[in-house]
Amino acid sequence: MPGIDASSTFPLGDRPVKRLGYGAMQLAGPGVFGPPKDPDAARAVLREAVARGVDHIDTSDFYGPHVTNRLIREALAPYPDGLVIVTKIGARRGEDGSWLPAFSPEALKQAVHDNLRNLGLDVLDVVNLRIMFDTHGPAEGSIEAPLTVLAELQRQGLVRHIGLSNVTATQVAEGRRLARIVCVQNQYNLAHRGDDALIDALARDGIPYVPFFPLGGFSPLQSSTLSAVAERLGATPMQVALAWLLHRAPNILLIPGTSSVTHLRENLAAGDLKLTDEVLKELDSVATAHA
Repeated sequence: MPGIDASSTFPLGDRPVKRLGYGAMQLAGPGVFGPPKDPDAARAVLREAVARGVDHIDTSDFYGPHVTNRLIREALAPYPDGLVIVTKIGARRGEDGSWLPAFSPEALKQAVHDNLRNLGLDVLDVVNLRIMFDTHGPAEGSIEAPLTVLAELQRQGLVRHIGLSNVTATQVAEGRRLARIVCVQNQYNLAHRGDDALIDALARDGIPYVPFFPLGGFSPLQSSTLSAVAERLGATPMQVALAWLLHRAPNILLIPGTSSVTHLRENLAAGDLKLTDEVLKELDSVATAHA
């Protein structure tokens, strides 16, 4: 299918996935808290994603909480062959919607079982351990204790593969000494490029890098350069931002989220955009402007 097929594939765990996937976070209510206003529309987005060839869906049971996983199960189970569902643990939601660490062995085990139950699965394809030493971004500190718990759940057969999220390069190195790490999920986009060196290092070892907030997240990308390039290419700024990520490195897997079927189709069409070296150089200047 045009768009998604044009983006090629990259191995995630033991399966190749298309480099354009889908992130389910926006299917929950405002602030990723509570149910969506229109659950039928949310399920329609999930079905459209799979119908258009998406085989990598990113979620977590702390989205809602419990909301997105239940929507995924209702919309897609029994799951099609080849669909990889990636979830994450290490956080929980406060009653006020706040994001709180949940690192104790009991909390991590409960999170895995919650994901299994709400997704309707016997084993989770990939579980990202989200490090919450600082809710605003990666912060140094040993991840051995929580990662050891997750590795034990993997040995029990509840988890196939382990990834890391919201981590520093030092923590990635520590994690790889303790377990096989199949992906790293950090904030990265056209303007927020602190992980450039990490992406290149992971690419050399064949490990996927999955940028969250590829379009800016809670602070959408705003750039006159991006808008000008998009206008020249007859595309939306968000399509250009996604296409830039696909060009940035072969190990980047994208999971742009949306609660709109129209926006989903636009996002997946980013795989068709071809960016010249001149355009890529122009877009690279956006990071300098935001530095």
